[in-house]
Amino acid sequence: MTQRENDIATLRAFNRVYTLRLGLLQAKLDKSPFTLSEARVLYELAHRTDPTAAEIGRALLLDRAQLSRTLKRFMAAGLLTSRGDPAHGRHRLLALTPEGRATFQALEAATCVTTGNLLASLPLPRRNRLLTAAKEIVVLFQAEAAPHIALRALQPGDLGMIIARQAILYACEYGYSGDYEALIASILANFHQNFDPARDDAWIAHCDDTMAGSIFLVRGDRPGVGKLRLLYVEPDMRGMGAGSLLVDTCVSRARALGYGRLELWTDSQLLSARRLYARSGFAQVEARQEHYFGQEIGSEIWALDL
Repeated sequence: MTQRENDIATLRAFNRVYTLRLGLLQAKLDKSPFTLSEARVLYELAHRTDPTAAEIGRALLLDRAQLSRTLKRFMAAGLLTSRGDPAHGRHRLLALTPEGRATFQALEAATCVTTGNLLASLPLPRRNRLLTAAKEIVVLFQAEAAPHIALRALQPGDLGMIIARQAILYACEYGYSGDYEALIASILANFHQNFDPARDDAWIAHCDDTMAGSIFLVRGDRPGVGKLRLLYVEPDMRGMGAGSLLVDTCVSRARALGYGRLELWTDSQLLSARRLYARSGFAQVEARQEHYFGQEIGSEIWALDL
């Protein structure tokens, strides 16, 4: 199965579970006389002031004929009235009658009970995960702008997240052992304990409030030499410019702080990172085979004169 086929199967599986658990496959919604689409039309009518049929149709992406049948049914049941629009002679303004309002409130109450019972059936940890996922789904589907990578300063919890994510990713992608996790934990502990704003800095790349990657600028072992450390980008954020933004920002900051040279260590396996360093002006100045992180790796030092 290709990745695309797997992604499609995952979303379809979610749809099947979701519609079943919320009772959306039943002929009538929450023991009401309404289908799901009719209930959604009723909801829109209750939450809009003098809407037109076209406005409701656009909001719900409903077929004009289907919507027309639903509105006629509501009018026949005494739930809905319409009147001419003084500003547009051909438009009809819709409004729920008092009976229509009462009907909507009864349906709303029944839906809240059904949803509340579903949430109550889940243990608290699963309930919280469900609600977090639901919020994320709403944000993703309602987002109008394309994803945008931005940078921010460190916040509490970031160092732990970086240690965990890099340890997991490098183990999965390159087979690094737990020694790498111990190393980056010590690097970041030292960064935090000995931070000097005149010589050190750090940035978190984020997209839609999700961590996309990070980079650190730290003082080197020799005067005038800084180190670029712990660059990484989350797999699903790669190709969006996060890596270039992080490296360029680190280089600019090193230059602003008066460093004359910036160095970094990398592994010859990290092909994408090495291409990024080369595009940013870094050159390999040292290479040797070493035993690190449970394996033999091509240990490399790259440098950029500022």
